[in-house]
Amino acid sequence: MLPSWYAAVKTNLTLIGMPGAGKSTIGVILAKNLGLGFIDTDVLIQSNRRKTLQQILDHSGHLALRAIEEEEICALDVSAHVIATGGSAVYSERAMAHLGAMSIIVFLEVSLAEIERRIRNFATRGIAKAREQTFAQLFDERQILYRRYAELTVTCDGRDQEELAAAIGRAVSPILHTRR
Repeated sequence: MLPSWYAAVKTNLTLIGMPGAGKSTIGVILAKNLGLGFIDTDVLIQSNRRKTLQQILDHSGHLALRAIEEEEICALDVSAHVIATGGSAVYSERAMAHLGAMSIIVFLEVSLAEIERRIRNFATRGIAKAREQTFAQLFDERQILYRRYAELTVTCDGRDQEELAAAIGRAVSPILHTRR
């Protein structure tokens, strides 16, 4: 359970985690269950830039994609939303400070083995990583960052999306509904 003082300062719920963790899918279910709006920052980037994440990576590289992601996240000005971030959002202290000021940040923790089972299109999915970096190295690097920013961590292995959304909803619902 999160402290009741969050009601005064947190108006959104932000999901962080690796690609394949279920941020977008669980985010939609959560938004529906809690009566909130939904934003997927990857979709926002693609819509605003009129390119897929993979096209941005192919033409400009992973650091450019991370800079674009920071810019789009820092421009968010919403309340009563579930925000599903790209997996690399945690590389930006500025973006995470912005999200942290307006959101309860939830880390969807999924094991490397489970993510490798879920993701089939590593080469075309638009994952912001250095060319020489393996997915396992990226996973290890990001776990530290996800834990740094998470206010609530939810273990996802062996649980379905409806169950996870319900568990997150139970944890945050009393807080989110006290300010409406």
